[in-house]
Amino acid sequence: MSDATLHATSQNPDDFVVQIADQVESFLVAVTEVAKGDEPDSAVPFLLLEVSQLLLAGGRLGAHEDIVPDERYEPDPGPEPDVDELRENLARLLEPIDVYSEVFDPYEPRKAPVPARISDDLADVITDLRHGMAHYRAGRTSEALWWWQFSYFSNWGTTASATLRALHSVLAHVRLNQPLEELDGLDTDQGVGDDTLEFEAGKVMQREIAGPLGVRTAQ
Repeated sequence: MSDATLHATSQNPDDFVVQIADQVESFLVAVTEVAKGDEPDSAVPFLLLEVSQLLLAGGRLGAHEDIVPDERYEPDPGPEPDVDELRENLARLLEPIDVYSEVFDPYEPRKAPVPARISDDLADVITDLRHGMAHYRAGRTSEALWWWQFSYFSNWGTTASATLRALHSVLAHVRLNQPLEELDGLDTDQGVGDDTLEFEAGKVMQREIAGPLGVRTAQ
């Protein structure tokens, strides 16, 4: 199944695999376009929408019975496309709010929040989704569904959920006129020793986020 036949008219649009593939493809295209930086004013709201829609597909995969691929061993889908450029472009675009804090497993007690990056998360999600899309485009639809379901539970579902919360928090702070504390000194390569992550040194005023990222403040 080539790119030209990805949405061929012979495919039933009601088929579960076609619907999931459509949502995956939409996310891949949308985030790639956002990363180009042509419309920075709408970056955060648009990413919030796209991640939300992707998680709908993830929820459908999660609710589906376990998918078993046709072959015992996964066929080699070929080399993984490089996502470093996309990751770096997103990091530049989201620089004021790229780093956030996240609890990795809410059911694991006494775990402190850890720093993460939206740009890293989106690149990791795209890597997982592209892997499944390579199977889908090659006509291995059961393999694609199995991979998307497996990686939803093992990686991209958690990662996308954390990203959604971060993006939602940014918009909520701006729309509700609640300035964010600045993330000075917080980075993904440093550990945190306390149960709560303290953001120090001043404020990121709403204009610093609302202006470059195109979100409106509450009146």
